Amino acid sequence: MKTDCPVLYIVVPCFNEQEALPQSHSRLAKLLDEMISQDSIAQASKLLYVDDGSRDDTWAIIEKLAAESDKVVGVKLACNSGHQNALMAGLSAAVSHCDITVSIDADLQDDINVIPQMVERYKKGCDIVFGVRKERKTDTWFKRTTANMFYGLMRWLGVSTIENHADYRLMSSRAVQALLDYKERNLFIRGIVTKLGYKTDCVYYDRSARIAGESKYPFKKMVNFAIDGITSFSVKPVRLVFAVGVVFLLIALIMLIYVLCAYFMGRAVSGWPSIILSIWFVGAFVLIGLGIIGEYVGKIYTEVKNRPRYNVDTTVGFDKTEGDA
Repeated sequence: MKTDCPVLYIVVPCFNEQEALPQSHSRLAKLLDEMISQDSIAQASKLLYVDDGSRDDTWAIIEKLAAESDKVVGVKLACNSGHQNALMAGLSAAVSHCDITVSIDADLQDDINVIPQMVERYKKGCDIVFGVRKERKTDTWFKRTTANMFYGLMRWLGVSTIENHADYRLMSSRAVQALLDYKERNLFIRGIVTKLGYKTDCVYYDRSARIAGESKYPFKKMVNFAIDGITSFSVKPVRLVFAVGVVFLLIALIMLIYVLCAYFMGRAVSGWPSIILSIWFVGAFVLIGLGIIGEYVGKIYTEVKNRPRYNVDTTVGFDKTEGDA
């Protein structure tokens, strides 16, 4: 049974966000106060900041914010564990204290003004509400094109994702708990969430420019993230390698028949170009195939070690939370 005045925790992963965090906090705190005053959410609602091993003053700012307000709690990870792991750390810390969580990046490019809409959808029975961008006009041509290619590839591979949705979403406590039951280390949360099976809905918004600082997702990280998304949810690339191998075998058999016919008819001409081209072509295919298979074997290697996703260094503000409860 969903309460009409749920406890909300807004979970904000942070990595080197000393420039953006003060402005982001000001806007989030104002929104939280407005929603509490309107009885949209409970008085015990909080902002939860997760410091993902920042090398700047991010944690010092979080400690200061928590000292100034009982509406702020923080989790500091022992080292940089990656955005997805930092988000999981925040959700894990929040789930026992709240009815719903909203995850959002510290740069606040995602529109916080749709959070009340998310809460209303929750009250109407949704356990998961996705924040979805209406369009990608603020992106560069390259980023927009590669993003569309990524989503198209994911659809072809049979992976269920919400197009133009990142990690801006509302989740009920039971949906978060179900997400935490997924123990894999190669996390692609936006792919896992769609598989939880609970009732979902979407709210749409226009994405803004970053308020301060620089993007923490450069091209290399985006490529690695895309690879994780593909290899974590689909075996089609491996099957594609097998299918191409079968095609190459058929071509080889046809070429064998052709060579034998040419030999017996006395028209065989020896030449190194065809040999060299064949060696390079087949060699390239073998290396590509081994690389794809190696990606999956590498993930198996990572999973079977069963190491923790992250280590928590310290927390702040949770003693106040327990007192409120």
